[in-house]
Amino acid sequence: MPAEDTPRKSFLSRLRDRPSVDHLIRAGDSYITHNGDHYAAAITYFSVLSLLPMVMIAFAVAGFFLAGNEELLREIQQGITEAAPPAFADFINDLINQAINARTSVGVVGLVIAAYSGLGWMTSLRDALSAMWQHAIPDRPFLRNLLSDLLSLISLGLALLVSLSITTLGTGLGDSLLRWLGLDDDGWAVFLLLLASIGLSLVINWLLFLWVLTRLPRQRVSARAAMRGAVFMAVGFEILKQGATIFLSFVTDTPTWKLFGPIIGLLLFANLVSRLLLFVTAWTATARENLDQAPAVSSPVVIRPVVEVHKGPRIRDGAALLGTGLLLGVLWDRRRRQR
Repeated sequence: MPAEDTPRKSFLSRLRDRPSVDHLIRAGDSYITHNGDHYAAAITYFSVLSLLPMVMIAFAVAGFFLAGNEELLREIQQGITEAAPPAFADFINDLINQAINARTSVGVVGLVIAAYSGLGWMTSLRDALSAMWQHAIPDRPFLRNLLSDLLSLISLGLALLVSLSITTLGTGLGDSLLRWLGLDDDGWAVFLLLLASIGLSLVINWLLFLWVLTRLPRQRVSARAAMRGAVFMAVGFEILKQGATIFLSFVTDTPTWKLFGPIIGLLLFANLVSRLLLFVTAWTATARENLDQAPAVSSPVVIRPVVEVHKGPRIRDGAALLGTGLLLGVLWDRRRRQR
């Protein structure tokens, strides 16, 4: 008899035979199973909410600075009056005066809202990263969790400040070097400087996201386990950043998009970065070498009722029946005598 043909694999099964594709599918399943989109939405919400207090704090700082520098204030107001339409210029100047007069209250309210939104953002981010790593969130006291999230927020803020400072300083030094060499008008020199600045940004992004992937989850992760994930996140973040720059340059040149374009761009950028970060975390956690870091799933508990069957009465049951019969006989005899 001819041997039966082996069943042909489906297209998806053939794709999953490739380790890289199988890894991507595992990461996608983990991302969906652990509510990656919902966590990304929460992170986006608190990211946008943080803009208001940042603007308030910026107004307060500018108010304190301008209150002690009347000459600079007059120059700014004069420039606004010359550049803007009369009605709009008066509105902006009145807004500047109000910001200077209410600088203390605006700064205090801004700090309070910034603390709330910042802690909410950090809590959502840490819980999301822990979920992608399949780590159980420890049940700790509220104040201890609050203090831990506050320290993480401060640490991340300092890391972002250092990375932005290094990037800005490196770009400024590169421009100064080209001008000193007289190559600022040469296209090839400008192109090489652009490549160098992008390379510097990638290195800084890699260090930053390596810290995020290993230190922000509720349970620490080894740096070795997150190195490749940090590389992909750094490249993806740089691509999104360049795309956001192109989008903003497009919407600011269109009059109808000047009002809503930056807000929409900010929402898209925050949401895409959040989703990318959580997917890269899921991809890192589902790597073969990192699967042992996931908590072991205990076997299901099976409840089986135990029924004991006896062919005859046991000794203790017989003794109980004999004692009961004797007691009933004594009571019956006493009642008969009383009659």
